[in-house]
Amino acid sequence: MNADSDLPMLMARYQGGDFAAATALIHRLSPQLHRFFIVQLASRGHADDLLQETWLRIHQVRHTYRAGEPVLPWFYAIARHIRVDHYRKARRAAAREESLEEIPEVAATLPPGSGRTPDLKSLLAPLPESQREVIEMLKVEGMSLEEVARATSSSVGSVKQKAHRAYQELRERLTGMGFGTGHTGGLS
Repeated sequence: MNADSDLPMLMARYQGGDFAAATALIHRLSPQLHRFFIVQLASRGHADDLLQETWLRIHQVRHTYRAGEPVLPWFYAIARHIRVDHYRKARRAAAREESLEEIPEVAATLPPGSGRTPDLKSLLAPLPESQREVIEMLKVEGMSLEEVARATSSSVGSVKQKAHRAYQELRERLTGMGFGTGHTGGLS
């Protein structure tokens, strides 16, 4: 039995005013949503803020969830919109600042022969945002192609294309770092 099979029932109860169901949803899904933000952002504090903002928005729009639809894509679509809004606000604020410094790279490149395996965050950082979120949902959260397509308001074909391009870039980066000779270790 799927561990998420009771999510629609919890969501229906939450929509009906059962705040014990809301608490259960928060406890159940917050770790996943928090990981979604952590992989995308450089700051745990920002991820915490976005998680809280996501739950506030979910509470405000819970009436828009349609019974029978998958719950996880609905939650991830809201989280994604929160993240995009945050990104846009940050971009506007940065544009207003009069700074001559360039924005520093988020990902640190490991020196060749350092003996360390790169972490997921540093591997995904150079990818375009849309590819990062697809990889996060598919490989970290274990969502299906259809669920990712719903959560990102994309087609399944578009999700496949983003994933393929991301895998290709990750293979090249890992090979360039001396990790393997093209074996993906699960990146397929």
